[in-house]
Amino acid sequence: MGTPDYAEAILKKIIDTDNIDVVAVFTQPDKPVGRKKILTPPPVKTLACENNIKIYQPTRLRNEDTIKELLKIDCNFIVVAAYGQILPREILDHAPSINLHASILPAYRGASPIQQTLLNDDKKTGVTAMMMEEGLDTGDIIKIQEIDLPKNMIVGELFDALTEVACELTIDVLKNFNNYTPVKQDDSLASHCAKVTKKDGEVNFSDAKELYSKYRAYTPWPGVYLESGLKLKSIELIEKYSLNNAGKILAIQKESIVVGCTKGTIKINRVQPSSKKEMDVLSYINGKRLSIEDYLS
Repeated sequence: MGTPDYAEAILKKIIDTDNIDVVAVFTQPDKPVGRKKILTPPPVKTLACENNIKIYQPTRLRNEDTIKELLKIDCNFIVVAAYGQILPREILDHAPSINLHASILPAYRGASPIQQTLLNDDKKTGVTAMMMEEGLDTGDIIKIQEIDLPKNMIVGELFDALTEVACELTIDVLKNFNNYTPVKQDDSLASHCAKVTKKDGEVNFSDAKELYSKYRAYTPWPGVYLESGLKLKSIELIEKYSLNNAGKILAIQKESIVVGCTKGTIKINRVQPSSKKEMDVLSYINGKRLSIEDYLS
């Protein structure tokens, strides 16, 4: 059970592994994509079609007929990765249901664990294999695989790294399931993260570290942008302690500018004005007739 690229990679790993057969795939319904609203299948469906695997795309998994149909499927395990629907009790009782969640649970239960770990500038993260239950990411932990988090890694790179970890962890758990003893989560240590929205990408020049953390978490979507709509497409954190006037251009370099934040400074390399193409920042400030001591807004 899964829908996006993350789930597709896990499914492919399972398909490619000897002595494991995928008897069915559940994924979300096809959705209109792009300006032309072209009906597009999720990545998991495309991969399942290529491998002649039976596909189910219920709009609502809790539908009585859907549950009856699923209970007819003879299986040893149900693997769930970013499916997008809650499994009802009848399905959880049908076979051990294993979920791959991209955080070190009980931290970051919910929809955006990868972004949240970057927002918090964590030094490590990982993937948790857990037994599913009716709560949101609250099931007993089978195994956690941790990785170190480089300080400048952005969300797409971390997504790829955790996907690779999840693929290997899935096979480990499936092949060695009887050797693991699931452990209950400590709910007192739990934290939660909501689905990322477009509004989350709005930033200001109050805190350089916070701005850079949002850049790492929200590039390429929803991106980080000022109240004016100017998108900051490529930035670097210079330091996080100095005190400055927010948004003031402190230096103009060969291919970038240095901008002060109330706390700290950042380097900006590329920007994208509202409704225009991305450009290097020097072209932008030249067009706006901005120089040192002026303010970027």
